[in-house]
Amino acid sequence: MAGIQKVTQATFKETVKDSSVPVLVDFWAEWCQPCLRMNPTLEELAQEMGEQATVAKVNVDEERGLGAMFQVMSIPALMVFKDGEKVAEFTGVQSKETLKSALDQLI
Repeated sequence: MAGIQKVTQATFKETVKDSSVPVLVDFWAEWCQPCLRMNPTLEELAQEMGEQATVAKVNVDEERGLGAMFQVMSIPALMVFKDGEKVAEFTGVQSKETLKSALDQLI
């Protein structure tokens, strides 16, 4: 299912922890300009990766528990999960190539 998935505390286990493919999770907020600049990049990445990986977003203002669980101190915080474990983390605006490379290594 291509496209970005919104993740909440209720859906995190199913979408991220139990995923059979790598998952890139973007921790973001609506007021964060760098986060908003990442949106087109993440949309493109979600389309390109298709079924090979999942791109998901967590709004840290709405899901404070998830932000705290992963010790998100600054946003955008982009975390890559494989088999339910965090295997990579990026902070700030990242290129599509950087994120795609991180996912490609796990496929």
